Amino acid sequence: MTGIRLYNTRTRRKEAFAPIDPADIRMYVCGPTVYDRAHLGNARPVVVFDVLFRLLRHVYGADHVTYVRNFTDVDDKINARAREMQAGGDARDLNAIIRALTDQTIAWYRADMGALGTLRPTHEPRATDYIGQMIAMIDTLVARGHAYPAEGHVLFDVRSYARYGRLSGRTVEDMIAGARVEVAPYKRDPMDFVLWKPSAADEPGWESPWGRGRPGWHIECSAMSRELLGESFDIHGGGIDLQFPHHENEIAQSCCAHPDADFARVWMHNEMVQVDGKKMSKSLGNFFTVRDLLEQGWPGEVIRFVMLSTHYRKPMDWTEEKAREARGVLHRFFSHVASEPPSHPDPRVVEAVKDDLNTSLAISHLHALAKEGDGGALRASLNFLGFDMTTLGGGWTDVASTGAVSENDALASEIVARAVDRRRKAKAAKDFESADAIRDLLVSAGVILHDKKDGKTQWEIPSKVDVAKLQTLK
Repeated sequence: MTGIRLYNTRTRRKEAFAPIDPADIRMYVCGPTVYDRAHLGNARPVVVFDVLFRLLRHVYGADHVTYVRNFTDVDDKINARAREMQAGGDARDLNAIIRALTDQTIAWYRADMGALGTLRPTHEPRATDYIGQMIAMIDTLVARGHAYPAEGHVLFDVRSYARYGRLSGRTVEDMIAGARVEVAPYKRDPMDFVLWKPSAADEPGWESPWGRGRPGWHIECSAMSRELLGESFDIHGGGIDLQFPHHENEIAQSCCAHPDADFARVWMHNEMVQVDGKKMSKSLGNFFTVRDLLEQGWPGEVIRFVMLSTHYRKPMDWTEEKAREARGVLHRFFSHVASEPPSHPDPRVVEAVKDDLNTSLAISHLHALAKEGDGGALRASLNFLGFDMTTLGGGWTDVASTGAVSENDALASEIVARAVDRRRKAKAAKDFESADAIRDLLVSAGVILHDKKDGKTQWEIPSKVDVAKLQTLK
């Protein structure tokens, strides 16, 4: 059995994962700015790093892995949304609106990500709970000559860090030429970025050595990761859109504040999400949230399966055709495991995930397990990948108004699975009359049964079945 190998964006190669302390694996992933529902692109890193979290727990033990994913709850976008709510008639003061908005959005996020089968991280820090640590880190950077106050702001001096650009592979000059940077007279260099900014009287703000204000976005993750994981930790993850400037700036801040530490050893980035081959965009009308998909009737398991069908370092394309195919595959898997207790994840599945989270290869091994009829290993392997087969049938309502259901209908799968299990128990009790009656009713409804030599029964639901007959089996 091989060890874990991960692609490190910093070195641009796949490397054997060598933890700093095998008894204390530490991972940080950038979380959302909480002012609105999470869209499908926001969800991809959550699912990707959930798989890595599960793998690390499987290999090193659940008690030896710490996973931190933050909530950015102080930000100009949050302030802007709160002002929109005020303009719309909300009579509360801005800070009260912001707190209610961020609380609600965090609850939405947890519910939507939970629907995708993701585990809650070990810690989910809110940025506003770590303002003191941010101020202390900024103060250290100023004292070390890496940051400077200017007109109520504090800015990081990118020229003071010789390795700036190492993660993204660009020079500062290239960045200036290719990036949209804020032009401000108080900046020494166009690429210098904000660590602290002044707040208006009605905006969230905290007292600091540089006046009342609030932190810049980049310093938040540096301070929270240092507080919860230490100055050096194993893995830092996020979407490829965060590689520059956010992650580049995190490295600069953290390495200048703690020059004797490594900050993050391994950097991992997932690629972006497309819809029908096009970039997701409100202007194109193909922008939707995870909640939109759930309310359209796509179960979280289906969304997760579509995401894991593409390697995380490749762009993922969401289409309804892929979603329908995923639903059908999951139902077929469900038919194999409905009455099976989980055993152990198949080694082929685990090895695929250990090879830089090759979930598409892992899924191909799931198909092999289904053909081999090993329901226990299939169920355990699905659980390992984040699919809870005990709830797979719940809430899938794709019953057509004509009374016919497709093979993708989980309601039919649930009814059939329970009936097959009752038939198995009846046969074990030598109640062959009841077992035959269940079999005859299933077959007359259109269900295909395959009785195996080991006593197990596999089943398939063709394109149409008699719903009325199946309902009598509930």
